[in-house]
Amino acid sequence: MFYTITGWIGVIVFVLAYLFLSLEILSSKTTTYHWLNVIGAICLVINGIGIKDYPSLTVNLIWGIIALLTIMKLIIKSIQLRKIK
Repeated sequence: MFYTITGWIGVIVFVLAYLFLSLEILSSKTTTYHWLNVIGAICLVINGIGIKDYPSLTVNLIWGIIALLTIMKLIIKSIQLRKIK
């Protein structure tokens, strides 16, 4: 039951992130959008572990890593811009 609920939370977070991006409520240039992707990915990785769904686990692990790398890039860019000003 835990894995199922966690998986559905991940699905909801992913769908909300994409909805907010599509409606221009969020931008892909904000960390908020990418944090939603990280949270969704973590939930779906947990679900994948619990139900032994390794293809889903793999794609969501990769998706989460990409989102974390993008967050790091955005933070570094923000710090560099502050130094310029």
